[in-house]
Amino acid sequence: MEYSTPGHPESPERVRSAYEHLAESYTIIEPKPVDDQTVLEVHTERMVDTVKSGNFYDPDSPAYPGIYEYAKLSVGAACLAAKEKGFALTRPPGHHAGKNFFHGFCYLNNIAIAVQKLGKTTLIIDIDGHHGDGTQDIFRGNPKVVYVSLHREHIFPGTGYSSVDNCLNYPLPAGVGDKGYLETLEKALIQAEKLGKNYELVAISAGFDTYGYSDLASLGLTTQCYKKIGEMIAGLGLPVFVSLEGGYKVKELGPNIDHLLQGLEG
Repeated sequence: MEYSTPGHPESPERVRSAYEHLAESYTIIEPKPVDDQTVLEVHTERMVDTVKSGNFYDPDSPAYPGIYEYAKLSVGAACLAAKEKGFALTRPPGHHAGKNFFHGFCYLNNIAIAVQKLGKTTLIIDIDGHHGDGTQDIFRGNPKVVYVSLHREHIFPGTGYSSVDNCLNYPLPAGVGDKGYLETLEKALIQAEKLGKNYELVAISAGFDTYGYSDLASLGLTTQCYKKIGEMIAGLGLPVFVSLEGGYKVKELGPNIDHLLQGLEG
């Protein structure tokens, strides 16, 4: 809650509103920040030094005082969620942070560091409306990880138009809606299964900017769709943890997260 820029969509109100909604039904566990060595398992020393120093300019990802410490706390929440099979209600998000770059509101890749730390054969499912270029950069070619992303085409970061190696990408048109989205997710899960990996874990990069028609990556999804997404992923029969990415409709964020969790719980 301690950092913000007036008018920036990645605001404290996102997690405050979601927290107030979710605290009524779920147990909240306070995370602790990870150490530098854990971060360096995924990111280069040069990148980490840049984030630490604040010696950079990016209006989307401002050099807030202490942002490296906030980002390490966000990573810590993802790592705790991985351990507890829970949901990390985090900011800043992470899936646009690669091995040696960061942008798009992200500074460190929360879910990637959590997956790397566990070392299990993992299916990462990215349902944020933007392609997780950072997660793909980190895990492309990694034999223990398959990355699946459903995202809107022709928007930031301009990647993810085709599948490469172990990264399965599904660009979607604006306003695709529940039916088209769920059909694509089914195809993606079938394709991930065909790769023949003996998955031990599912990690979800959960962005909710796919909601409705007025968010940053709107795909026209309804709140009920997130429950169905959860049900489909739960159908894999694997342990699951989730880390928050985007989603900038403040009032709807908590209910949308809640529906995803209801679906995952079965």
